[in-house]
Amino acid sequence: MKLILKIMFIIFLIWMIAGFYLINTEHEKAQIVMGLGVFYFSFLFMPSFIYYRYRDGKYKKYILNDEKLKNAFQDFGKEK
Repeated sequence: MKLILKIMFIIFLIWMIAGFYLINTEHEKAQIVMGLGVFYFSFLFMPSFIYYRYRDGKYKKYILNDEKLKNAFQDFGKEK
């Protein structure tokens, strides 16, 4: 999965470089190429990346719940 994400990111970079080149040369399809690049990034690359990073429950340490809030406020008063 990590290799696939690297390949997808390289494809995105090449796609955007080609889009910028087409915009600079004022090609008629430049806006379409850039739009499809953003579409690719938003709907294919980012969901794959988010799934890969958080598939094992690594996100749970970032979620606030009552226990974490109570501990934070208890520790806040003890620091002084």
